[in-house]
Amino acid sequence: MSLVSTGFLVFLLVGVIAYYLVPKKAQWAWLLIMSYAYYLCSGYKTVIFILLTTCVTYAAGICLSRLEKQLADYLKTEDLSREDKKAYKEKTKHRKKCVVVAALLVVFGVLAVVKYHNFAIENMNSIINAFGGKGRISTFTLLLPLGISFYSFQSIGYVIDVYRGKVEACTNIFKYALFVSYFPQITQGPIGRYDRLAPQFFSAHKYDLVVIQHGLQRMAWGLFKKFIIADRAGVVADLVFNNPGQYHGIYVVIGVLSYCAQLYGDFAGGIDMVMGASEMFGIELDDNFKQPFFSHSIGEFWRRWHITLGTWMKDYVFYPFSLSKPVNKLGKNLKKHSRTRFGKYMAKALPICLADLLIFFIVGVWHGAAWKFIVYGMYNGVIMSFSSLMAPVYEKMFKITHINKNARWYRGWQIARTFILVNISWYFDDAATLTDALALMRNTLKHATFSISAVTEMFGGMTDIIILLVGCVVWLIVSILKEKGIAVRQALDAKPLAVRWLVYIALVMSVAMFGYISNTSGGFMYAQF
Repeated sequence: MSLVSTGFLVFLLVGVIAYYLVPKKAQWAWLLIMSYAYYLCSGYKTVIFILLTTCVTYAAGICLSRLEKQLADYLKTEDLSREDKKAYKEKTKHRKKCVVVAALLVVFGVLAVVKYHNFAIENMNSIINAFGGKGRISTFTLLLPLGISFYSFQSIGYVIDVYRGKVEACTNIFKYALFVSYFPQITQGPIGRYDRLAPQFFSAHKYDLVVIQHGLQRMAWGLFKKFIIADRAGVVADLVFNNPGQYHGIYVVIGVLSYCAQLYGDFAGGIDMVMGASEMFGIELDDNFKQPFFSHSIGEFWRRWHITLGTWMKDYVFYPFSLSKPVNKLGKNLKKHSRTRFGKYMAKALPICLADLLIFFIVGVWHGAAWKFIVYGMYNGVIMSFSSLMAPVYEKMFKITHINKNARWYRGWQIARTFILVNISWYFDDAATLTDALALMRNTLKHATFSISAVTEMFGGMTDIIILLVGCVVWLIVSILKEKGIAVRQALDAKPLAVRWLVYIALVMSVAMFGYISNTSGGFMYAQF
């Protein structure tokens, strides 16, 4: 059931009405019923996966809580020596780690089998052939559960938070099941945290017309991004990336920029739909985007793009890895043997660089089971690591050249440079294979005579070009206002009623009149992650 389908809108309407009619103590139960009804609509055969993840991580949380309680009770026992207390603490810590590792292996093991089994088999076959083997392992198809990457990451985050003592374990499996399966975010995130969502799920929500209006506004804005920009730009992106040998020069650049508009419009539009739908129930999800194309570096871009994935990686991968004993030991050894100031800085920066490379390797694998995605991830990781290592050199260059890093022209150059680097990564993200991505890169450097008629033909007509450009300009204006700290919806609320309704009508009518609808429109690009 796509978020932009009539069926979903009817489902949401009925759900919201019933939500505010049922007793407030039962509102969370109604959301759970809706979530599983929505999930079953995507295919009842895959419900076993989300049930398994829910049960395993719920049990892990309970086990961790009990182990902590047993430790507290034991420490209250009189006549215990310091050695006994220390030994029991270490024993409990080891048991808790075993629980977390078991949950990780099961949840991510299922994710790996479902998403990456054929990728692993194909690479094993390549290795067998490289060594002269004649046998071949057959690939097979498994159903891909809806949103498995998102709810896997979200539930494992909960287990680690319980282990760290950040949240208390949920003792009601049905309430916990709502956290894992909450239907607006199950399709494409954002990746939620238990301490942020649980208080909202299980508290009473009164009907508020303003809340409903804000939810509908955000959903309409998401439809604008999806149908005015993303699906229209996707036509050109598909044309170029599906025919890597046919287009050259500026036409490949147009295809890459079109994919940029498609991806951002589709993903950000989908998140707006998700957040708007959730807002109608009085539940605020974490935003996933913060004007990423105003970033001054690749690192800042990833702090503004897919924010909840980035913060998940930072909290559960980056810090544990970079602060681990082996990595710290490596850094100290390098620092000890370094004789120059730059060498000592590199020894200090190395743990951060290694953590960045690990994170972006995971990000690449998370995006899909193909070498092109691994290259996509490592491309970003290498740039970030190189920037970290070269920071002292850059500072020295600024002093020598007397460049003012805060000058408007330099900040503008940083934004343009980052935009170019990001768009280079899209070659790997959208091409069918790594070979096609490299072919498109080579073709970008080949000369091609520019022709307005050829560009118009790519887009299907000048009207579509104008609509796409106008849509992008509108989105740019809104982004600039938000970048300046202006809360657009709140500013709109302060306007006279006539002005507000004029904006609402213009937004809805623009989608209805100019939205690009085709046989492939409707689905979201991240819906099968």
